[in-house]
Amino acid sequence: MEDLITPAEAARLRGVTRSAITDLVKRGRLQSVEVGGRPFLSRAEVERFTPKITGRPPKSAPVPEKRATGQIRARNGTATGKQKGGKK
Repeated sequence: MEDLITPAEAARLRGVTRSAITDLVKRGRLQSVEVGGRPFLSRAEVERFTPKITGRPPKSAPVPEKRATGQIRARNGTATGKQKGGKK
């Protein structure tokens, strides 16, 4: 029989919160079994789990360069002619 652990033990093992483990189970990233109405996870599966890289991907183009003259340099290198600030 495989070594079963509680979500709290899985959280301690991975260094995350118990709710993070519960969320992974809900999303189907980790399998759980119920014994006596309580969820248990396979220790081996928790240990070999690798998280997906999530979040916003990095921008491919650099941010426009700001000029001291108040003009903003467009990505193609031309000045836009727009001034920063309010009405003048």
